[in-house]
Amino acid sequence: MSEIGDWFRSIPLITRYWFAASVAVPFIGKLGLVDFRNLLLFPDLIFSRFHLWRPVTATLFFPITPNTGFLYLVNLYFLYHYSSRLETGAFDGRPADYVFMLLFNWICIVITGVLMNMQLLMIPLIMSVLYVWAQFNKDMIVSFWFGTRFKAHYLPWVILVFNFIIGGSFVNELTGNLVGHLYFFLMFKYPMDLGGRSFLTTPDFLYRFFPNTRGGVSGFGVPPSRRPAAQEQPGGGLRGRHNWGEGFRLGGE
Repeated sequence: MSEIGDWFRSIPLITRYWFAASVAVPFIGKLGLVDFRNLLLFPDLIFSRFHLWRPVTATLFFPITPNTGFLYLVNLYFLYHYSSRLETGAFDGRPADYVFMLLFNWICIVITGVLMNMQLLMIPLIMSVLYVWAQFNKDMIVSFWFGTRFKAHYLPWVILVFNFIIGGSFVNELTGNLVGHLYFFLMFKYPMDLGGRSFLTTPDFLYRFFPNTRGGVSGFGVPPSRRPAAQEQPGGGLRGRHNWGEGFRLGGE
């Protein structure tokens, strides 16, 4: 048990709480401590009966059954792996910026879920984070099942197909990819690479709750697409545990 505790405490703070909630809420529903229907996203109940918790619980809940258990575990791994690497990599020392990314993606996904009557939002949010990680590391070579190797740029779309094959919803994965693309484009690509207006800025109040732990300037000073490759993967210590989406730099394995 001490080894599990040490491993859990080693997870970056924001990812740790997200991961823990994504384990606790499904098991609360599985054990019947709360009727799982109270955890799903039903827009009419949000607006007519003010069930304001549903957008949150629908993001953390996933039905665990013999048919969905493997899909749940795979995406829980994706949450742990790619959120950890993003939090300790591109967002290292900038927890407020990472929280803002999660909030922006979550709000977009909730709006999409309400409009499209999506009851579960866990996979879309995980996929949006995975998409952002892939954009920061798009030229890195990653390995997937059966020895397949390709650039990280294609990883979100490969996982979209993979999740669909093992029982996921194509709409959920696609929503996550599109929201991740929207965030990355508005935050980085458009203002930094294309010289456009900056539409997204981390609110000051988030810096008060989550102050930078390195440096004295909030925000991002250099477009991620122009950063040296060595700065994009300080979280490389996670390698070697699994080979789903693990990276190998071009020209050197």
